[in-house]
Amino acid sequence: MRLRVSCAAKPETVDKVCSIVRKQLALPEDSSVTGESKFAALGADSLDTVEIVMGLEEEFGISVEEESAQSIVTVQDAADLIEKLVEKKDA
Repeated sequence: MRLRVSCAAKPETVDKVCSIVRKQLALPEDSSVTGESKFAALGADSLDTVEIVMGLEEEFGISVEEESAQSIVTVQDAADLIEKLVEKKDA
């Protein structure tokens, strides 16, 4: 049995990230973007990823360090990082 300790982001945060990703990548509204979606699989290149991170920073009023941004591979990664940063900001 493997224990996984993670503070998974709230569903509404994941949904918000999904919609920002859709908008940044100009994906159709009905395209499937979930927490498990990898940015690369959605057609995002490194510039798209930077733009997605900038959109997330603006939406959530946070600042993402470059090292943290480089560790974001999936929508869930982004949502988890956002919640951590929002928590820190509000503390």
